[in-house]
Amino acid sequence: MIKLDNISKIYKVGTFGGKELHAVSNVSFDFKEGEVISLIGESGSGKSTIGKMILRLLTTSSGTIYYDGQDISAIQGSDLKKYYRQVQGVFQDPFSSFNPIFKADRVFRIVKDEFFPEISEKEWNGKVKGSLECVGLNPEHVLDKFPHQLSGGQLQRFLIARALSLDIKFLVADEIISMLDASTRIDVLNLLADLKSHGLSILFITHDLSLGYYISERAVILYQGCVVEMGATEKIFNYPKHPYTKMLMAAVPRLDEKWKEDVEEMGKEVKEFGPNYGCVYRERCPVAEERCSTGRPELVEVEPDHFVACVHYKKG
Repeated sequence: MIKLDNISKIYKVGTFGGKELHAVSNVSFDFKEGEVISLIGESGSGKSTIGKMILRLLTTSSGTIYYDGQDISAIQGSDLKKYYRQVQGVFQDPFSSFNPIFKADRVFRIVKDEFFPEISEKEWNGKVKGSLECVGLNPEHVLDKFPHQLSGGQLQRFLIARALSLDIKFLVADEIISMLDASTRIDVLNLLADLKSHGLSILFITHDLSLGYYISERAVILYQGCVVEMGATEKIFNYPKHPYTKMLMAAVPRLDEKWKEDVEEMGKEVKEFGPNYGCVYRERCPVAEERCSTGRPELVEVEPDHFVACVHYKKG
């Protein structure tokens, strides 16, 4: 399945590219078949960048992404087409994925022409029908419609059906329900859970903690491109170790108690650092010490399937 091995993404910014922006720094984790991992963090933390590198929409600056043991950067030609048959993405804004002048069925026509030219029309139509019904859509109600005639939830499920028509094994779901209303969100989440039960592995990218808790077995907490905590979802949410994770959990309003927000700590300025300039969270951390400036903390396993990158859990 998918394995991320110490991947980084660095952009040249500033006048004449004289500065570097470390969007992702030395991130490593892997997937089991049929597993959902939530990638959680604030806007700008590098979540979508990781998803795009998996989909080869962006190249890595360093490190390697493997699919079934093969470096995906080396995949070319027919092998690349095979990769995209098995690895697909669905993104936040479903409307931007459709050309408004064409009817929705054109999405499936492009898939057939590109990936399944040898399949007969009858067989392909049956495949499309099955994919749409799998996501709760009636083919007769959506295929002959223009995108503006369908709701956001219908379009999002339509795109998931498109991915399923490729017999995918891995799905990058990048904030796919953030633009949907509450009633539609639960439908899409339940759909993902059902697909997972049939063996589909999913990278669920979100800034919403409750969604990550609902859908995933494991969670990866990202801050300024660095993994600060990861492991079993129950352990991350119920027993957070990193100060940033604790802050995220404390910031979630609860119905059974008065919500208290530490504005001073949450509102501190966030600065940019290079890959080895201390802990990326230290400027906002309420328990930061001098040693937090001397090196990037490594991920340490504090209990089975629970890792944290903080000097308070330093190796040795």
